[in-house]
Amino acid sequence: MKLMPNCREEYKRRHDQIWPEMVALLKGRGVSDYTIFLDEESDTLFAVQRQSEDGPSSQEMGSHPVMQRWWKYMADIMETNSDFSPVSKPLKRVFHLD
Repeated sequence: MKLMPNCREEYKRRHDQIWPEMVALLKGRGVSDYTIFLDEESDTLFAVQRQSEDGPSSQEMGSHPVMQRWWKYMADIMETNSDFSPVSKPLKRVFHLD
């Protein structure tokens, strides 16, 4: 994902004040240990999350009203698609160690 120029502080502020209903949605879908990293040179965001294997896919959350509202809330500070979802690029795992 990618931030608009000069939006780092606002992005952090909004996540520091994440809505309780967004937290409930994520946890209710089995998401835990969710971390977002920032590459300060490019304003690129990289998110890592754990998801329970028996729960629904986190990708299915895009149709949930809370997620759609969050996307619209973040759209002024991030690159987005026409549905306000963040422009993202899937990455291929090349190494993992437990």
